[in-house]
Amino acid sequence: MRFINRLAFGLLLSCCGATALAANCPSPPDGLKPADGLCVQVFAHGVGAARHLAISADGTVYVMTDGPARSGAAPFPALQGKGPIVALRDTDGDGRANAGFRFGKEGGTGLALAGTILFAGEDRQVRRYLLDPASGRPLGEPSVVVAGFPNQRQHAAKSIALDAKGGLYVNVGAPSNACQRVDRQAGSPGQEPCPERERQAGIWRYAADRTGQRHPYDGRLEARGIRNAVALAWRRAEERLYAVQHGRDQLSALWPDLYDSRANAEQPAEEVLRIRPGSDFGWPYCYFDTHLGRRVLAPENGGDGRREGRCHAFAAPVAHFPAHMAPNALVFDDAGRLPPPYQGGAFIAMHGSWNRAPLPQAGYSVEFLPFSTDGPSGAARTLVGGFAGDKEIHQPSAARYRPSGLAIGPDGSLYVSDSQQGRIWRIVASHPSIRTTVPPPSRPAAGD
Repeated sequence: MRFINRLAFGLLLSCCGATALAANCPSPPDGLKPADGLCVQVFAHGVGAARHLAISADGTVYVMTDGPARSGAAPFPALQGKGPIVALRDTDGDGRANAGFRFGKEGGTGLALAGTILFAGEDRQVRRYLLDPASGRPLGEPSVVVAGFPNQRQHAAKSIALDAKGGLYVNVGAPSNACQRVDRQAGSPGQEPCPERERQAGIWRYAADRTGQRHPYDGRLEARGIRNAVALAWRRAEERLYAVQHGRDQLSALWPDLYDSRANAEQPAEEVLRIRPGSDFGWPYCYFDTHLGRRVLAPENGGDGRREGRCHAFAAPVAHFPAHMAPNALVFDDAGRLPPPYQGGAFIAMHGSWNRAPLPQAGYSVEFLPFSTDGPSGAARTLVGGFAGDKEIHQPSAARYRPSGLAIGPDGSLYVSDSQQGRIWRIVASHPSIRTTVPPPSRPAAGD
């Protein structure tokens, strides 16, 4: 995927791009609030309800969308073609997309790139597109890699990740809130055992180089007891899969004798999970209490907000965030080109959730979680905030923007997508002295 002026663009980045980037970003756009030392630029807008991102070695930004943007504004740049996947290019090196096109079959959430093969996670299947190395466009019709995922109204999004050994990981969310006999009905007990844990509420591994696979028969159940892990990524430094799951909802609405509105807003944690084959994280029987620092028994299964019961038998998270922030994307920083202390860790997009009323909503940020060689190594801090706007909000529809996807470009820039108005932002260091020299991008080999 090389453009005629790609070599010149690479030289621009390596010799003088840092100065130009700093000069072009005097103040943050869109009311966003980046941490010290960071600069935010609008890369594109109006592309649709943007979900996950993937970026090729030459800097082409691919965006999976799931419907039109809320604003209805004409996209910038103007996009050729039709389809839910958007490809964006910056051919003149000014940090903004100036060309793009659409393609694809169905909208969804997940995207992952392996050289010139693009994997797209739709709600019922995962397809792959072979891309032309010169134009970045798909060559012919896509192939179906995995199909047969259940049709479900809740948590249907298929986030995906690739390892270094030919594995394709697919998140299959739970089709309910807490596996009650009657979903989301006050006082309804939990099902024992929960049948949803057999084909859903977990992460499966499939072969990335095979087509025509069926869920769950051709896959391997990697981990179960996960309500919904939209944020999913492979960490190369550990050769390990990580996920950040959405915790359950409606503790006070379903069990008002046990939980008040504040407890509902503060419980349960959004959990960072290190995935090992065979792991079980306990959904729906248990959840992780942010105050107690441990799993407790769910009220549907005899819990009272403090009882541990059988929950000690389930794997614990390696880190956690406050409740109802809705972690929707995870990416690990292998480039290390943002300024300290935002190097070598994980970036997490918090989409913002609905289940905090009557308290204000939370999330709507990009968080940085520091990592050491073998896992999280400190407290998270906000990389960029202000997405929801300047006013306190009480429902997600009132948020100006909702961060939904993340990816790191070949120059070390962090890209963030927005599902509300179809914005794509680019985050770089704000001062040239703390940017790392970036070599020109190399042409990827197919299948790498």
